[in-house]
Amino acid sequence: MLPGIPGEELDAVFTLHKLTDAIQMKTYIREKHCRKAVVVGAGFISMEMCEALRGIGLETQVVYRGPRPVKKWDPEFSKLILEELGRHQVSMLTNTETIAIEKGENSRLRLITNQGEVETDLILFALGLKPNTELAEDMGLQLGKTGAIQVDSSQRTSGEGIYAVGDCCEVYHRISRRWVHLPLGDIANKQGRVAGRNIGGIPMTFPGVVGAQSFKIFDMEVAATGLDEREATASGYQAVSAITWGNAIAGPLPEAKKLGIKLVADRSSGKLLGAQAVGEMGAVSRINTLSCALWSGMDLDEIAYLDLAYSPFFGGAWDVIHLAAQALKKQLY
Repeated sequence: MLPGIPGEELDAVFTLHKLTDAIQMKTYIREKHCRKAVVVGAGFISMEMCEALRGIGLETQVVYRGPRPVKKWDPEFSKLILEELGRHQVSMLTNTETIAIEKGENSRLRLITNQGEVETDLILFALGLKPNTELAEDMGLQLGKTGAIQVDSSQRTSGEGIYAVGDCCEVYHRISRRWVHLPLGDIANKQGRVAGRNIGGIPMTFPGVVGAQSFKIFDMEVAATGLDEREATASGYQAVSAITWGNAIAGPLPEAKKLGIKLVADRSSGKLLGAQAVGEMGAVSRINTLSCALWSGMDLDEIAYLDLAYSPFFGGAWDVIHLAAQALKKQLY
């Protein structure tokens, strides 16, 4: 998505929506011998693109209007992500608004911001995704509160015999109990299968999602599932949370792998509402486990004694998951 500023139509300004966009950008970098790139935005696609650009030798800088990257994650975790960027020579301008783009003097482009000017060879805008509903609106289909196409659990729209799947439509969130817009590839694949089954006369419903997602930034795994405190409160829960730091492997082994887990639970019921994790290793596997716990409606007492596959190379006898659940449980008393 482009921000709607002067100069965004210039060559060397890119967005990434489909494979051909990536191919065009890669070709441009090679043919124009680009040396520097600016990524505008700080979501997880932006973070992944920082690694990709640094991997082919480009000096890379992030420009973001907010105070920290990947704002869905806790500020303590975002700080670690910012440090990881710095270790790999990716600089970041925070609280910075983009105003315009001009042709540069020493580089191909000049990005004008409220914090000054940035010279660069190319600019990638990664500002999120707006659902493409133009065709649906032309057909008179109902849109949901999120602005995406409204569907039911069979992927049917409000139009007779018309189905919608993927980034253009909503999906039911099992924890918030609301229809949300969550444009992720695995969700789109599942919705597509459900729609295909129903179109083919073999009824099937999509049970919804818990919002599991992850990305890798250089040597760090970052993952989350469920709701954060703000989302939990908006959904009517009494949110309580805690961060627990531990080791992704057993303590006696050399070279400890720092791993942080944040759990969010409902104070009144003790049920898990969400989780986040950041670490050198083991973050995604822990979030996958906690996604299953969310899906099953487990509470902190159950999670604190989950039977997990123990081996010193993959975690301690008391895993960080156990420790995090026990720590948060103490706040409920």
